[in-house]
Amino acid sequence: MPELVLWDIDHTLMATRGLGGELWGEAFEQVTGVALREQASVTGATERVILKETARLHDVVYDETLFTRFADALGDVHVRRAAEMRKRGHALPGAGAVLAALADQGVRQSVVTGNVRRAAEVKLAVFGLNAYVRLDEGAYGEDGEGRPELLRAALERANVSPDGAVFLGDTPADVAGGREAGVRVVAVATGRTSASDLHAAGAHIVLEGLSHTDRVLAAIGA
Repeated sequence: MPELVLWDIDHTLMATRGLGGELWGEAFEQVTGVALREQASVTGATERVILKETARLHDVVYDETLFTRFADALGDVHVRRAAEMRKRGHALPGAGAVLAALADQGVRQSVVTGNVRRAAEVKLAVFGLNAYVRLDEGAYGEDGEGRPELLRAALERANVSPDGAVFLGDTPADVAGGREAGVRVVAVATGRTSASDLHAAGAHIVLEGLSHTDRVLAAIGA
């Protein structure tokens, strides 16, 4: 088993069934005073990049102050509507069992996600996954714009070399980020990207999902 397993969150461990977009739009309008008409592509992107591109679509000037205010607002709205997320969303099949099995084997786990940290914390707690991950060893939307940058931040915080870690994600951006950071990538076809496209992106192993715990553990430990 690797020393550290890093997880993407959205569509890898859980799905919010459309609520995530609603919360994002609420936070955007709160900090900009502009109703959200169109959101930039979110697949594999970090909140910093999504906000920057969405602000441009609305002729809103982007700067770091705007991002900081937006991150705070997005965290607040996740906290406020956590119960709604629990009702509408769900952990993906097998996610909890895999995290628990890794924890039982003493494997350190954390997250590398484009979500801002407070939103990530809410999502993990809502679906009962927070007990298995070391949040302080992860990386979040506040930490950079791209997956390679986030992965390097997480590795530094965990004091683990790239060859001692495995990253699980569901997008080509996750795969490319892992490869650029020197981390082995196990991709899961639980999001919008097919297994064949994840293979084509360069994932070391591709799984259809997390339902078969032994199969997932074997892939992580390969």
